Amino acid sequence: MINTAIILAAGQGTRMKSKIPKVLHKVAGISMLEHVLDTLRKADVNRKIIILGHGAELIEKALDDEIEIVYQREQLGTGHAVMQANDLLNVSDKTILVLCGDTPLLKSETINKLEEKHHSSNAVITVLTAVIDDPQGYGRIIRDDKGIKAIVEEKDASDVEKIVKEINTGTYCFDGAFLKEFLEKLTNNNVQKEYYLTDLVKLAAQEGLRVESFILEDIKESLGINNRVQLAQAEKILRFRTMEKLMLSGVTIIDPQATYIEAGVKIGSDTVVYPGTYLEGNTIIGEDCIIGPATRVVASIIGNNSYVQNSVILESQIGNNCQIGPFAYLRPGTFLEDNVKVGDFVEIKKSKIGKGSKVPHLSYIGDAFVGENVNIGCGTITCNFDGENKHVTKIDDKAFIGSNTNLVAPVSIGKNAVIGAGSTITQDVPENALGIARQRQKNIPGWQKGKKD
Repeated sequence: MINTAIILAAGQGTRMKSKIPKVLHKVAGISMLEHVLDTLRKADVNRKIIILGHGAELIEKALDDEIEIVYQREQLGTGHAVMQANDLLNVSDKTILVLCGDTPLLKSETINKLEEKHHSSNAVITVLTAVIDDPQGYGRIIRDDKGIKAIVEEKDASDVEKIVKEINTGTYCFDGAFLKEFLEKLTNNNVQKEYYLTDLVKLAAQEGLRVESFILEDIKESLGINNRVQLAQAEKILRFRTMEKLMLSGVTIIDPQATYIEAGVKIGSDTVVYPGTYLEGNTIIGEDCIIGPATRVVASIIGNNSYVQNSVILESQIGNNCQIGPFAYLRPGTFLEDNVKVGDFVEIKKSKIGKGSKVPHLSYIGDAFVGENVNIGCGTITCNFDGENKHVTKIDDKAFIGSNTNLVAPVSIGKNAVIGAGSTITQDVPENALGIARQRQKNIPGWQKGKKD
C-alpha cells in the first residue's frame, strides 16, 4: 500500500499564459489537480502532501483540509521541491509516491500496477516509464546489464543518450527510508543548476540498490499539460473516456465526436444523447430520456423518460415524463414535477411547476408557484420585478391562463380560475372565477382613409 503521495504543483506554468495557476485549469469540467487527487483517492492513498509555489493562495482555496501543504519558495528543481517535504516524511513509510499535479490522465489502475511492481521487485525506486517514437524533451531512461542506472534530462543528454526512446513520465514509487536519506545527497551539478529528483536513480545505482520501471501501456496517461494545445488534447481524451464508460453502461451517444460530457455527469440506461449536447457539472439524467440535439444541461437533475430538445437547463430539477423545448431556457432554481411540458421559447426562473402543467410557448415564468394541471397560454408573463424587489406569483391547480396575459406580482390565481386572453392582472383572482382586465374594444370607422387624407 502507498502510505504517502507527494504532488508537485509549484511550477509557474508560464506557457499557459494565464493568471490562473496551471493545475487549476479545468479538463472535462474538473481542475487538473482535482483529477490527480481523485486518482489518488481511487488508488487508496490516504496521506497527500502538495508542494506549492506560484499561485499558492489560489490553489490553497481549492484544497480540502486533509491535504498537507508545503511551500517551495524558490524554483530550484523537482528534487528541491520534494526536499521541502522531507521533514514530513517518516522513515517507517514503506512506499512514497511522487507525481505531478498537471497529469490529469493518469489512472488509479496504473498507480496500483506501479506499486505492485515496486513491491515485487524490492526496488528502492520504481519509475513509471513509456516508450515513444519521438522522445524529444523528455528525460531518457539509461540502462546497463544490471538495470536502470540513470535518468538523463534532455539538456544534459549526449547524442547517444538522446537516441533512447524509453522516457521518464515524472511519476515514481520510492522506498520511504531511502527517499528521506538520499534527498539530502542531491546536488545541482547540471546545466540548469537545479536539484533533479531523477538524480536519485543515479545515487541508488552507485550504491548497488535496485531501480526498476513499470512501462505504461497507454502513453496518453503520461501527458503532462504545459500549454493550451495540450489542455485541449487532454480534454478530448478525458471526454471520450467518460463517454466510453457511459456507452458501455447502456447509454446511446449518437456522435461522441460532437458531444461534450464532463467527468461528473451520470446518465441512466437507454437514454439517447444527440450531437451538439453539453452536459456539465454534477448533472444526473435518468433512464429512457432523449437529450438534444443542441442542448446544454449544467448541474441539473432530469428524471426518467424525459425529452429535452434544443434547450438550456441550469441548476434545475426536472421530473419524470417531462417535455422541454425546443428553445426553452430553464434558469437556476427551476423545479418541474412529473409530466410537465415546457415548450418553445419559454423561460422559467426560480419557479415550481406542478404535475401535468403546461407552459407551451413564448412565456416567461419567474418567482412563481404553479399548481397541478395548469395551462399557461402563449405570451404569458409573470411581472415579478417592480424595479427594486422581486415578488411571487401563485397559480393554483387547474387554472387556465389565457394567451398574452400579464400577471403583476404579488398576485394569486385561485383553483379552477380562468384568465381572459390579453388581460393584465393586478389583483388576486378567486377560485372558479373568470378574471378579465382589458378595455372594451372600440372600432373607429374610416381610420385608414383619414390617415391618408
